[in-house]
Amino acid sequence: MFSLLGGVFLGWSLGANDASNIIGTAVTSKMIRFWPAAILASVFVMIGAVVSGQAGIETIRGLTRLDINQAVISSVAAAVTVTIMTLMGLPVSASQSVVGAIIGIGILNAQLNVGGLGKVALCWVGTPVGGALISVILYRLMAFVYNSLTITLFNADRLLRAGLIFSASYGAYALGANNVANVTAVFVGAGMITILAAALIGGGSIALGIMTFSRPVMETVGKKLVTLDPFSALVVSLAMAMTIHLYTMIGVPVSSSQAAIGAVLGIGIVKGVNTVSRNTLKRILLAWFFTPVVACAIALVITYLSRLRYMPI
Repeated sequence: MFSLLGGVFLGWSLGANDASNIIGTAVTSKMIRFWPAAILASVFVMIGAVVSGQAGIETIRGLTRLDINQAVISSVAAAVTVTIMTLMGLPVSASQSVVGAIIGIGILNAQLNVGGLGKVALCWVGTPVGGALISVILYRLMAFVYNSLTITLFNADRLLRAGLIFSASYGAYALGANNVANVTAVFVGAGMITILAAALIGGGSIALGIMTFSRPVMETVGKKLVTLDPFSALVVSLAMAMTIHLYTMIGVPVSSSQAAIGAVLGIGIVKGVNTVSRNTLKRILLAWFFTPVVACAIALVITYLSRLRYMPI
């Protein structure tokens, strides 16, 4: 079971990076304090992983066949990649890092499910686009309903806070259901653990990342890209959750970061493109591009180093 530490490390880094997508907008808009939000998110991540995580696990483990050593290498390579991006304050795709690492192993094995990979890559492109589209539609509809209400400012604040609590819970459920496959699917494919054990271990490690090291990336999503008011934060949170839930039903693990950034950009479209920080957006897009490449390279390097043998003189 010591080999599973690579998956736990990946889950921790995923939770630390992706928590910004589910609670970052609520926390940075000052509607919910960090610790209550983090605890709530951790609970619903576990529920989502256990209840709805199987489809994504099946998809990821079908990309290529891995032995135990290769499963560990791919997890460590993906985790190192995500951790590097997290330390840089960039919201990146754990799905891209995992698939990039698996591609590296698949190249060495000369065995890769191209059809399954194409399906995953297509969903990567559709994730931010879908997040933006859903965000624009939700903003228009919810603004119409909200503006038609005749309530006091105090009650309006309570309504927004309740909405953010709901959307954070829903988003955390979707994150656990969709992204637990990124953490432990390779170990299921290697025959080490069952799907239920994978869901429990993966969900728990993601929750640990949320609780311990998730604040830095929140600044990038919630403040530096587009300044969000509480109403916009609610729209972004719901749009992200709906986008991830959609791909969960399809059975493809995608990036909650890409869904959240797409949703934030949708708000920028509604409010005017001048509200979007182009420099921050450029850094995020570059991180998305390099994430699978870096993960693939790290997996290849680790595999090469693991095959070296010390020859005494």
